[in-house]
Amino acid sequence: MRIACIRELAEEVEHTLGDYAEQIGIGVLSDREIEKLAHSNQHEGLVLEARARRWATPHELGDLLTKTNGVAVALDRVRNSYNIGAVLRSAAFFGVDAVLLGAPAPHPGLDPNAVRVAEGGVEHLMMARTTDLADTLVRLRSRGVKVFGADGHADSDALRFDYPRPAVLVMGNEREGLGPRVRAQCDAILAIRGSGAVESLNVGVAAGVLIAQLAARR
Repeated sequence: MRIACIRELAEEVEHTLGDYAEQIGIGVLSDREIEKLAHSNQHEGLVLEARARRWATPHELGDLLTKTNGVAVALDRVRNSYNIGAVLRSAAFFGVDAVLLGAPAPHPGLDPNAVRVAEGGVEHLMMARTTDLADTLVRLRSRGVKVFGADGHADSDALRFDYPRPAVLVMGNEREGLGPRVRAQCDAILAIRGSGAVESLNVGVAAGVLIAQLAARR
């Protein structure tokens, strides 16, 4: 693990870490060099290089949910890093146990923007990913996990729904919503009722509302 920072922050970082600073290693780089490392210009002058994230398997996710009567959020082809980060932050805030990233092909994982927007939330969640979300949901359901999908045009009111556990809440792609195979594995499809002034909520905001409902019934 190594810390890279701009010169203005180096002394402050060393003072904060104390003796631990020598074990980690602190490098002073230019703002442009740190931008390249972070793949973002929103690094605030500090970058931490660490080991690659370990992703949990779908089987490990199932073990967690069934043993703890827990809750997970699954993202069906959601790609926007800011939306993913917002979901992760809400999930951690409300005490969700895990987040499952799904796509027809291996999900690319988390880019720096998603981690930054999550504001530390990633570190409080089991993170899993799958190459076939529908198939993974089949396996989770076979273990007694209930699956709920979100769709603004559904008949069931998400704010009045009684959420059994263990459970997975599935949020769909920003434009297309839930894929047909994923939708077929949902025990219920839920909608957040609005005024009708606009058609729907941003997926990150909608996830926050639904996660809060899940947490309130925990």
